[in-house]
Formats: sequence, structure tokens, C-alpha cells
Amino acid sequence: MLTGPLPLLAAGPDAPLPTLDSLFQNVLQRAKAEGDNDRAFDAHYCYTRIKVTEFRNSAGQLKKREANTSVHFPAPTVPAPSNPPPPATATAPKPDPEKTEAVSDTHSNVRGQQLKKSDFLLNEDLVSRFVFTMVGRELLNGRPAWVVDFVPANKKLPERNLKERFINKAAGRVWIDAADYSLVKDDLHLTQQVNVGWGLIGAVWEFHYGFERKRTADGLWFPSEVDWHLEGREVIINRMVDYHETMSAVRKFK
Repeated sequence: MLTGPLPLLAAGPDAPLPTLDSLFQNVLQRAKAEGDNDRAFDAHYCYTRIKVTEFRNSAGQLKKREANTSVHFPAPTVPAPSNPPPPATATAPKPDPEKTEAVSDTHSNVRGQQLKKSDFLLNEDLVSRFVFTMVGRELLNGRPAWVVDFVPANKKLPERNLKERFINKAAGRVWIDAADYSLVKDDLHLTQQVNVGWGLIGAVWEFHYGFERKRTADGLWFPSEVDWHLEGREVIINRMVDYHETMSAVRKFK
């Protein structure tokens, strides 16, 4: 039976560490509310998001830098019309099988963005892919958090897509809020090379990924920072890609 969220004082320096079973029972229960959390945050908060992607060649020379800044304001609530018109239908253009994008030092079809914060919101399938070890407790942005290390499970794991091939070879550390069991920080790395198209299309031999979330006064979590670094090969070109994303100027919409 699931227990309710523990109070903050339960994560004090002298409090016993929870068992992994009890911890992940609460984490999995909390994960079910993540979609509602994200929708509520976007509906009530303004923020600025900055994304920067840098491409380097195998010698580490910067070849291209992409920067994008966007400002979010909650959409105004518009009452639904009593007799709404039928939805318009559109046919998406079919891709041209003869058209392919050239691969160069400044362009990549594989940018490392297969993995994002939502891919690490713990669920039963994700938990089953790792062996976890309780490390201890730590203050993160003034809030107690449980610290847990993870390594790939020593068993045959399903690999239905590229994302799962990355996840199955990942190890690292997660921080879980001790009060409401939200995943608030993640730091992972590849433990071995991941091939794309059996190594013919490309390969990734180094990948570091991390994100951190912060909490608003009314209890909503948002991704304040996302970083990743990738080193690999696409077709015949070796490259390094760095990505950095921040969310700032977060304020309640009046």
C-alpha cells in the first residue's frame, strides 16, 4: 500500500534512509501527476527559455552555433463556441524518398536530442532497466532530496528504438525530492558506445546528460536547466555537439 508523502523534516540529517522499494513506490505514484504539473505551470507562469547548440569538429573547433530565445505567456482562456465549425483537415506532404540531407561539420541528423527530461520521469518500465543504490540525502535548492545511483540491469533489455538503446547503456545519479517524490535532478553518462544503423550510419561513444528542476511557491516543478554533450560519428564525419538550455524570469501570470 502506498504511503503518503513524507514531511520535509523526515529527511533530516538523523532520519533513517527509506528503503528503495518504498521510495520508488512513492516516486512512481508521483510520476502519474507530471503531465498535470507541466500543464498547470504553462497555464499560470511566464518564463524565458534560451537554447544554445554548438557544433565542433573532431579537433574541437567551433563550426556552428545556434541560439534561440523564446518568451512564454499563458494563453488566454477563450470560451468554446456553442456551435464550433468542423475541424479543418490537412494532408501532410509526403517526404521525397530521393531527397536526403547532406551531412557536414555544421549539420547533423542526430543531435543528441533523442533524450529529454520526460524520458527520465520514472515509470515501471524505466525502473526495471536499472539497478539502484541508495547513496544518502542532500539539500538541493534548500529542499532535502534522496540521492540514488543507478547502473544498467544485468539482463537482456528491450531495444525498440534509439532512445532505448541509449537508456539501456546509461548510468548515473538521480535526486528525488524528499517531500513530494518528484525527480528534481538527473546526471547520466553512457557506459559503452551506441551504434546507429549497426555502426554504418553512425555511432556515439561519449554522451553526458543532465537536467535540474526548481519548484515554484505553489508547488509546481519546472526544468530550470538542461545540458548535454555528445561525441560521435555520423557516416564518415566525427563531431562534438553541446547543448545548453535555461529557463529564467519565471513569474506568476497576473
